[in-house]
Amino acid sequence: MTKYVYDFSEGNKDMKDLLGGKGANLAEMTNMGLPVPPGFTITTEACLRFLRDGGPPPEMLQEAGEHLARLEETMGKQLGDPDDPLLVSVRSGAKFSMPGMMDTVLNLGLNDRSVEGLAKQTEGDVRFARDAYRRFIQMFGKIVMDVPADAFERALDEAKEAKFEGAQDTDLDADDLATLIERFKTIYREHTHEEFPQDPKDQLRLSIDAVFRSWNGKRARDYRRQNKISDDLGTAVNAGTTPARAWPSPAIPRRARRSRTATTCRTRRARTSSPASATR
Repeated sequence: MTKYVYDFSEGNKDMKDLLGGKGANLAEMTNMGLPVPPGFTITTEACLRFLRDGGPPPEMLQEAGEHLARLEETMGKQLGDPDDPLLVSVRSGAKFSMPGMMDTVLNLGLNDRSVEGLAKQTEGDVRFARDAYRRFIQMFGKIVMDVPADAFERALDEAKEAKFEGAQDTDLDADDLATLIERFKTIYREHTHEEFPQDPKDQLRLSIDAVFRSWNGKRARDYRRQNKISDDLGTAVNAGTTPARAWPSPAIPRRARRSRTATTCRTRRARTSSPASATR
């Protein structure tokens, strides 16, 4: 029986044909004992069968469900939990690096209930959680369901214009974002004739399909032509957790983070150019 899904702990660096470069290297680092967030890889064979048959192998769906259950047990969290949700990223990973050519879905697992749990995880920062949710709806709609990106962008621009002239994303408060979330879900429904999926397992299944399909996207095909990469390789899919420390600090607005980073860089340059540092 063909095995379609591997935990990061099951592979190694020599399995790039099957696990893709990213999956094989994640497995190698996991086995070396490096602090790799837990996750699993769906193989390139599953991708090729998906493209051949027009849908995922039933065995792959069953295996992915089993690996997801183990991931939830390992993390002590569940996708969609309204109190302490698990969020995962779904990323492509072919044998040869194809940066930016295929699709990625982040923050999978957010829905109308788990967004409140994300707020609890970030010390009650409701604005941060709602902003993450509206971004997820936008990304999922555009990448997974082919909703036109400008439909979401227009709604965002309208929300900022309603706030005040010259308003930026960061000027929208938690209530503004709650309204924008409902608008984004309406846009999603208008273009897909479906409600935005609230079941994280549906989100995962649809995201995996989208990554597989992106192997044959125009960007990916053109990149392969230019770099003489075979069309017959397929891409793996890596589903991994996002550790809490990877989130931006919820208490610092984006512009303030940029300002702090610039200040830090100037300070480091000043230290490097000082006479004392030159003699070290």
